[in-house]
Amino acid sequence: MTEKEKMLAGELYASWDNELVHERSRARQITYDLNRTKDTETHYREQLVTSLFGSIEGDYSLEPPFYCDYGYNIHVGDGFYANFNCVFLDVCKITIGKRVMMGPGVQLYTATHPMDRDTRASGLELGRPITIGDDVWIGGGAIINPGVTIGDNVVIGSGAVVTKDVPSDVFVGGNPAKVIRSVE
Repeated sequence: MTEKEKMLAGELYASWDNELVHERSRARQITYDLNRTKDTETHYREQLVTSLFGSIEGDYSLEPPFYCDYGYNIHVGDGFYANFNCVFLDVCKITIGKRVMMGPGVQLYTATHPMDRDTRASGLELGRPITIGDDVWIGGGAIINPGVTIGDNVVIGSGAVVTKDVPSDVFVGGNPAKVIRSVE
């Protein structure tokens, strides 16, 4: 397997691989350009985001600045909205459903590091995909950790740190995030 194939499969991989370095550089150039656009440059912004993301279904809105590792692992549904200063570390797939809203500073981390000291010292990395259902609202400053799946109709409180899967129809908050109550 190539290092990219290992990365996408969630296996240990060498992030310094030339192909991956090149692809991160490409994403950084696109986000650099995106983050310097004017509000009136909506068509140019759309071109940049379309060239960056893996797929976009329908309408979306993304407020710069925005940062990601690769971009092509990000897949968003119709009605997606991300406020200012979101960070998506997309070494693995990030799948976002329909009508998902994110406050400013939301961070999605698929990237992680080995727990074993010797393996971690080798520099190898790995990732776990993130899946977010439909009709989800993620409050500002929330962090979604690697491997988390969030159900449909979920509200995540501002500043929450989501470390475990979240079932549908609940409000979660805190660090680590816990179910606070159901939502109708």
